[in-house]
Amino acid sequence: MTRVLVILNDPPYGTERSWNGLRLAGELARTEGVEVRVFCFGDAIGCAVAGQKVPDGYYHLDRMVTAILGHGAEVGCCGTCMDARAVAVEALVDGARRATLKEASEWVIWADRVVSF
Repeated sequence: MTRVLVILNDPPYGTERSWNGLRLAGELARTEGVEVRVFCFGDAIGCAVAGQKVPDGYYHLDRMVTAILGHGAEVGCCGTCMDARAVAVEALVDGARRATLKEASEWVIWADRVVSF
């Protein structure tokens, strides 16, 4: 079993970094023998906010997070970052959760590979 941690830092929209990180996490989560965790810091917590309304033709990162969770990945959102942006845990997609810096550090130790976007 290969364990991969994907760390997201950028906002959900305005750059393609978080989108590409979630694309990679999704592909890895669908791969046999790979366990995936995604940790969102800073503005990247917006990727896991439910019910996003974006113009037609744009990607929906909340839907991508939900799909990744559906393939068995874990998604943690930095609680300090959530507080700084007044994002309540109830705003997150089902399955994503508030997490701590201690958990993020434990996930880094857990992982065979860490990829940061």
